[in-house]
Amino acid sequence: MARARARLASGSALLLLSVAAVTPLAAQTLPEDDTGAYDLGTIVLTAEEQIKQALGVSTITEEDIQRQPVVNDVAEIIRKMPGVNLSGTSPSGQRGNQRQVDIRGMGPENVLILIDGKPVLSRTSVKQGRSGERDTRGDTNWVPAEMVESIEVIRGPAAARYGSGAAGGVVNIITKAPDEDLLQLGTSFDMPESSDEGMTQRYNLLWAKRLNSDFALRFSANYNKTDADDPDINESEVSCEIDPDSGEDSCTYPQAGSEGVTNKDFTLRLDWTPSDRNRFNVELGYSRQGNIYAGDTLLGNERSASEDVVSLADDGEETNVMKRGTFALTHLGSYGWGETNSFIQYERTDNTRLAENPAGGVEGSISSTDDWDTAILESVVVKSEAYIGHTLANRPAEMTLGAEYRWEKLDLSDYSSFSSITTDDGSIDSSGSDGFTEQNTLGIYLEENILWNDRLTLTPSLRYDRADTFGGTFSGGLNASYDLTSEWTIKGGIAQAYKSPTVYQLSDGYVYTTRGNGCPYPYYRDGPCYVLGNDDLDPETSINKEIGIQYTGLQGINATLTYFHNDYRDKIQAGTTQIGTTTVDGAQQRLYQWENVPESEVSGLEGSFAWDYSDQFRFAVNGTYMISSTQKVKIDGGTTTGGESYDSTEIEVPLSLVPEYTINASVDYRVNDKLTLIPSLTHYGKIEAAKYSGTTGYETEESEDRDPYTLVNLGMTYQFDNGFDLKAGVTNIFDTSIKRSGEGAETYNEPGRSYYFGLTKTF
Repeated sequence: MARARARLASGSALLLLSVAAVTPLAAQTLPEDDTGAYDLGTIVLTAEEQIKQALGVSTITEEDIQRQPVVNDVAEIIRKMPGVNLSGTSPSGQRGNQRQVDIRGMGPENVLILIDGKPVLSRTSVKQGRSGERDTRGDTNWVPAEMVESIEVIRGPAAARYGSGAAGGVVNIITKAPDEDLLQLGTSFDMPESSDEGMTQRYNLLWAKRLNSDFALRFSANYNKTDADDPDINESEVSCEIDPDSGEDSCTYPQAGSEGVTNKDFTLRLDWTPSDRNRFNVELGYSRQGNIYAGDTLLGNERSASEDVVSLADDGEETNVMKRGTFALTHLGSYGWGETNSFIQYERTDNTRLAENPAGGVEGSISSTDDWDTAILESVVVKSEAYIGHTLANRPAEMTLGAEYRWEKLDLSDYSSFSSITTDDGSIDSSGSDGFTEQNTLGIYLEENILWNDRLTLTPSLRYDRADTFGGTFSGGLNASYDLTSEWTIKGGIAQAYKSPTVYQLSDGYVYTTRGNGCPYPYYRDGPCYVLGNDDLDPETSINKEIGIQYTGLQGINATLTYFHNDYRDKIQAGTTQIGTTTVDGAQQRLYQWENVPESEVSGLEGSFAWDYSDQFRFAVNGTYMISSTQKVKIDGGTTTGGESYDSTEIEVPLSLVPEYTINASVDYRVNDKLTLIPSLTHYGKIEAAKYSGTTGYETEESEDRDPYTLVNLGMTYQFDNGFDLKAGVTNIFDTSIKRSGEGAETYNEPGRSYYFGLTKTF
């Protein structure tokens, strides 16, 4: 711990020095006018503001959320942006109902979630299976919808500036600031027509008060509960057969439905404005997410478990709890030479869950109703940016100079997956591990936003990050915008993004076990096999490219068409190359480790069309078409204990299970000043199942595709004169209910028809 503090101190010092160095340099180079003020000439957007106008960027406003309300998680409205879907954490389809934001088919692990520009790392506390599966609902559900001012969804090259984890994109959830006195009380309900699906109820409070000219206070509280689906919602015939190895009955049970969740969220924020030049805010936050068990496991059901475990689902008990606490201090500066934005944030997540079986047909299932495991993730993030107006080659420009330090620490000392492994040849020995894994990363970056001429704007950037785990890596790129006419603009960009190895993948104490079915080719049922941490991993990288055109013109029409292509390199997953053996109880067992997969790619088209036809009608539609989403995996050959020899081979598997195409459309019909009607629909194309397993190399036995389907909704909002706002509607009007089978791409439940109602009172 002392070493961690020393690293943190040295990293913070370097950060402050790098930003402090900017101030005198800027002050010496900018010209002053006769009054002593600095003359910045033509106002140019910062690089961050400029890239937020790229084609691969969407903004969800508070009004958007009011018109299309969120049942539980703001991911429900984020999914309706171009290039965005919800998917499980890996192409295996395991944990399929735990769907998270997936941008451009890169998978949820490549989407960086921010709250007010600060990274959220809580899901990193959840262990990873060999395909990268996590039993987590992601990090978009820590902020209730009523607290949201806006949400920025940043895709493609524009996301590279945000550092590790943004190779797919960035979701920045911006909360409401205490700018004015406010007291708001709200409640909402979502009632499925089917009694097998979970109901949602939410209650929230937002209070903001300006104490005097310098100080303002904000307090928020939220309670949100979504009941679990009935454990037998996907009920079908139970099939049993004799296991050839054990001679016992082996039964297949129906897949579990969606688990429920109870959210309790509290924040307290104090804003202090001592002068026009300096603004500070300090914020404390605490959230608790407790799942409501529905019988789900890594392999899809719990019905074959003991009576005590099965009763947890029947009784709707909590089997895991995530507690997240944060402390953040933010400073915004506005000076003659430019502006600054700096923060320091401490985040702690306690991930506590009932102990799980490590391997075999009961993998990921609860092993005890009394024993709890706890993984603790702590992080400190320090970031500072300075925005400086200047000229470059006699052209107006805005420079951004920034530095970011991130410290992560994973504590697995009280977790059953923490164990030690010693190889037979002694090359690996983790018996001395204490269960703690740390990673320190320091990044510095420089961006320019250059108004080259009246039509062309260039935004180059360069970033360098160095970690004590993987060494150094460069990222950054170039975005450009060119106005063909006053209505037509060509925009494009190319950038390299990266993602650090996770603390689980680096850990020398976390051991993933499979009894045999999950052993890589050619050792199927020739196990057990173990997957170990690897402290010699390279960061994942992605070269992201996009080019497109935007039309903004007659009758409020705004339309875009974008082509994107990402070359994804060094993806980290459980390896297929044996690194050694270990002997347990006289039996030799195979060892593997996390490793970098050389080559993957995604490409596709995004389009959007919005038309403000009149003061009463607004029509909007967007679509995404995936051209490719594949990773190439090399599988080593070998000889089994039975003497069978196999050659090396190469397979292609999808990066994530997303639809071939997605279409979202909505109409806003403003009946009068009080009433608005909003019909909308989402159409999903076919989701192709993986033909091979990327971690074992075997052809999948059950590779059913999910057929196209459409969801149609009708909503309304009504604003009363007395401060009450009403929202109500029907989702999935035609009851397109789809059940999960666990075969191929049939990995998740799509809820049927449901009715919602919400009422908010503003004082």
